[in-house]
Amino acid sequence: MSEHSNLRELYQEVIIDHNKRPRHFYEISQHTHHAKGFNPLCGDKLELFLVIKDNLIKDVGFKGAGCAISTASASLMTEALINKSVDDAEKIFQCFHALVTQKNDSTINVTLLGKLSVLKGVQEFPSRIKCATLAWHTLQAALKQQEKTVSTEE
Repeated sequence: MSEHSNLRELYQEVIIDHNKRPRHFYEISQHTHHAKGFNPLCGDKLELFLVIKDNLIKDVGFKGAGCAISTASASLMTEALINKSVDDAEKIFQCFHALVTQKNDSTINVTLLGKLSVLKGVQEFPSRIKCATLAWHTLQAALKQQEKTVSTEE
């Protein structure tokens, strides 16, 4: 097996693990920020809860139902955001968005992304990019305190 095949297999295992056992899969009743997201093409529904104190994301949780990519992306995102500043969350969002939408990898900070890099392969499947980014666009809405449900089709 080539190194590329081994890496792809490892990435798939991480995605499967986060889909089957999502991290931070819970509602936070005392949240400070909240938003809902919906991907009508795949049927993914997500509700995101954040506790932000002194510009730091102290806790983040989500609930909902979605495909493996959507659930894994939300789970990986929650892990990446705990104890990060709101500004760092924005930087991670921009970097992640570039990872899944751009073919040119030279500008992507994989160190900043950590485990989120496992979703790089999504860019090869344009219809799945919306699944991978739903949680992230919902995060943006939560940070801006938007009431309207985020839809991947707007």
